[in-house]
Amino acid sequence: MPLSFLRLTEVDPDRITAHMRDPRLRAHMPLLPATWDDAATHAFIEAKEATWQRDGLGHWAFVHDGDYLGWGGFQKEGDEWDFGLVLSPDHFGAGQRIARACLARAVQDLRIPYVTFLLPPSRTRLAALHRLGAEELSPVTYAGETFRKFRLDTTG
Repeated sequence: MPLSFLRLTEVDPDRITAHMRDPRLRAHMPLLPATWDDAATHAFIEAKEATWQRDGLGHWAFVHDGDYLGWGGFQKEGDEWDFGLVLSPDHFGAGQRIARACLARAVQDLRIPYVTFLLPPSRTRLAALHRLGAEELSPVTYAGETFRKFRLDTTG
C-alpha cells in the first residue's frame, strides 16, 4: 500500500496526541508547549484545517499501511510557503521519501515558486536539505526562538 496523504481530521486524534507527547520531539521543536493534551490536539487540528480553508493548502497526516507516520505540509507565512515535517520518532527514516512526495506537489502548484524551511539550531544534520538544493538564508526569529531558514526553488 502506498503512502497516504490524509487530512488531519481523518486520523484518530489520540494518535496525534500520543505523537506530540513523545519527549523525543521536544529536542527539535522549541515551540512545542510543555504539556500536550486532547484539547491541544483539537486546537492544532482546527488551526491546520483553517489554513486549508484560507489558502487551499495545508498539512496532512501521513499514513502507510494503516500506520500513522506523522504530519506535515505547507503553510503560508506572509508571501512564502513554509514546509514542515514532524514525524513520529519511530518513522524518522521515512522523512526523505515523504519530503520528496510533498515537494513534488509543490512543484506542480503554480502558486508555489519556492518553499522555505525553518529549522531550530539543534538540527545539525542538513545533508538531505543540501541534496534537495535548498540554500541557507539568514536566521530568523519566530515566536522568540531563532531558526535557520532555507529556501528551495520549485520552478526549476
